[in-house]
Amino acid sequence: MAKNTQSGKHVQIYLVGGAVRDELLGYPFHEKDWVVVGASPTDMLAQGYQQVGKDFPVFLHPNTKEEYALARTERKSGSGYTGFTLYAAADVTLEQDLARRDLTINAIAKAADGKLIDPYGGVQDIKQRLLRHVSDAFVEDPLRVLRVARFYARYAHLGFKVAPETLVLMQQLSISGELNTLSPERVWVETAKALTTQSPAAYFALLQQCGALNALMPELAALWGVPQPEKWHPEIDTGVHTLLVLEQAAKLSEKIEVRFASLVHDLGKGVTPHELLPSHHGHEHTGLPLIQQLCERLRVPNSCRELALLVCEYHQLIHRAQELRANTVLKFFNGIDLWRKPERLNDILLCCTADLRGRTGFDQAAYPQAAYLQQLATAALQLSAKALMAQGISGPAIKEALQQARLETLQQQGLK
Repeated sequence: MAKNTQSGKHVQIYLVGGAVRDELLGYPFHEKDWVVVGASPTDMLAQGYQQVGKDFPVFLHPNTKEEYALARTERKSGSGYTGFTLYAAADVTLEQDLARRDLTINAIAKAADGKLIDPYGGVQDIKQRLLRHVSDAFVEDPLRVLRVARFYARYAHLGFKVAPETLVLMQQLSISGELNTLSPERVWVETAKALTTQSPAAYFALLQQCGALNALMPELAALWGVPQPEKWHPEIDTGVHTLLVLEQAAKLSEKIEVRFASLVHDLGKGVTPHELLPSHHGHEHTGLPLIQQLCERLRVPNSCRELALLVCEYHQLIHRAQELRANTVLKFFNGIDLWRKPERLNDILLCCTADLRGRTGFDQAAYPQAAYLQQLATAALQLSAKALMAQGISGPAIKEALQQARLETLQQQGLK
């Protein structure tokens, strides 16, 4: 589609965005996005492209199904990240299209001959490991606060930093009220992507630094400045501890459920009465409604919510695992529905391991409670209703007999 002979227009296609950025970084990428300059929707349809949506100038390639977007400009016409008027036509230049992008590292195009078009210094910013906004139009889209934080989480391990002037704009957006226009679903989409990165804690650290966390996740933001007993928490600040726990969880598991549960396990400490500080007795219970509230507001998937609630409720108990009586262990196993979802125990124990290691000086600490509870669970799981039925037990009595047999098995493991 280099030339449209009927109209005499010269159409040019460029690789843009993430593929160009990650290729320059030597970073793996899986999707390619293209921008088409000099074409109209009619031209695209005539070439067999399939339009995505009615009003958005994006088309799917007839063979590769990759996205080809017409070069376009945006003009702020309302509030929020959807309040824009788009203009896409053959007279929009590549430079105009790149100007509307959020960060300079995302505003680089690559021509068919390999030449880079970089009007805003993105290549240099990649070399300097800098996340910098393209223009002051950055403040027109509140979603960009989350996007910058997500890119920071994705590339923090490569040494990327946020440009000071970009951080200032993020702070302006955070206090403007514009973040309130973001849909809960979109906030979660960006957050979920950040949770899958190598450095998810960087996402929340940056949101806290620019003031966005208080607007979007006040339950989490409330943890900063809240002290904990120095004996158990040399880092003292609960917000600092939370990010350390998330760092450890990211090392232990790639599962978003484990990482999210680790992030929110201590929300109850944010509502501890001031006169009780630095103690947080009962925070495993006061945190439960806060997790429910956060998950409902952001439309967090059930798998994340369920694990987060269990980790919050039981992490203090698990830390004392080797002190527990058989009956208490059995109640715990019942509470997490070990019998139907045995894999859930490992996820909970990973979160608790991260909780211990997410403290200054504890990052290499052993967590024998995990192996101990796994051993008890393995023994208890060997019992089955079928075995009891073979002994002639039937009806409602099976459930009671099974519980008693599990309790006796735990006692045989040395528990009182």
